[in-house]
Amino acid sequence: MNLENLYLKMPVFFQNIICTLEGLRIQRSRFRGDFPRLLQEVESRTYWSQNDIEEYRDQRLQAFIRHCAHTVPFYRRRFKESGISPEDIRTMKDLRHLPVLSKEEVQNQYADLVSEAVPKKEQIITHTSGTTGGGLRFATTLKAIQEQWATWWRYRHWHGLHQGIWCGYFGGCSVVPLPQTSPPFWRYNYPGKQILFSGYHLNPANLVVYVEELRRRKPPWLHGYPSLLALLASRLLETGNDLDYQVRWVTIGAENLLIQQADLIERAFGVRPKQHYGMTEAVANISECEFGKLHVDEDFAAVEFVPNPRGTGFKVLGTNFTNPATPFLRYDVKDLVELADISSCQCGRPGRVVENIDGRKEDYVTLKNGARLGRLDHIFKDLVNIREAQIVQKKAGEVIIRVVKGKDYSEKDTIALLQETSKRMGDDTDILIEHLDSLPRGPSGKMRFVVSEISAGKLEI
Repeated sequence: MNLENLYLKMPVFFQNIICTLEGLRIQRSRFRGDFPRLLQEVESRTYWSQNDIEEYRDQRLQAFIRHCAHTVPFYRRRFKESGISPEDIRTMKDLRHLPVLSKEEVQNQYADLVSEAVPKKEQIITHTSGTTGGGLRFATTLKAIQEQWATWWRYRHWHGLHQGIWCGYFGGCSVVPLPQTSPPFWRYNYPGKQILFSGYHLNPANLVVYVEELRRRKPPWLHGYPSLLALLASRLLETGNDLDYQVRWVTIGAENLLIQQADLIERAFGVRPKQHYGMTEAVANISECEFGKLHVDEDFAAVEFVPNPRGTGFKVLGTNFTNPATPFLRYDVKDLVELADISSCQCGRPGRVVENIDGRKEDYVTLKNGARLGRLDHIFKDLVNIREAQIVQKKAGEVIIRVVKGKDYSEKDTIALLQETSKRMGDDTDILIEHLDSLPRGPSGKMRFVVSEISAGKLEI
């Protein structure tokens, strides 16, 4: 029995203890040690000029390129095959001479992408699935994790948020056993000041107990997937409920925020949600300022915007110069952006300004009990032999998972996929798996990860 299954079989009292212990572990590793210094350094660059921030970025990039060329077997070959010297890359513009790195290359050649200069004892294995659903595991370092969180807390500080404020969190964590039919549908992380609300039990019948818990605890900050927060907001508005207290902040992550979602959230909670764009691979970060403008965090990664050959917008290519363990140079994130037609913002912060992010747009999966689930990529995070995946729903309580196999895919991966999906959707959900050579793309070249053909699951609200 794995640790997650053991946790889900525990009484609620012990589950809260486990959430608190995990919260304590995270607090001690993520926010101690070098974190205060890194946060201070990150915040000191908040109002640098555009020229200064770009010069800083390019200096870090130069050092990172040398690190890659000398300590990473994959890049030693890549530089040789490309006929370029690491010294030829002095600015972000020079990166165009290197080939684009795909997720499939990382999956197939991961061993050669790990730096020989980072000892195994300093490597921390993390994982992600991203837009296309294929699993990806790679090494990072504690300093890289802390610098990423320092960048995220800088953005939060812009809006008056600070550590120690209680947060109602609506994400994809499986903190409440799916078969559970009575409250509480939440668990507590006391060190992290979080009420961890289950997104899997947020159906019309349970709405009243979610509202009661929010009224009881009165967390001034709500954070989570916009699909879940918009779902809660729509049900509050439909039933005429309100929270009877002032929510001061709503922030979102993991999915891009749609205008209709932002409007719903603002109407229900009285505050406009703020967003940032980031990912586990740490190849790009974009943060919203108090004037609603999305700024590229130029000091965090080298982010290229290249014209989309299949339509409008620009593809996001990123270089993660904060992670020496597994360097990604010109990594194709598979997201698109529209650039703003302004060169600066009245907030005074540097960074190119993005108008819109077309990243992780997903429909909902509708369960037999009426609950709607968004952001299901975590099903695939450890399934590294799946190249791409897509969830399709044609009727409530049944899903079709379309899978593009990797070269090492086996029946064990099918079993693991069924188990992971059942954990999130319940044993009463019918799960069908289809194996395809490729998955359909839209006109822009992007793939919809969750596609619902029933009205209850449509993303449009």
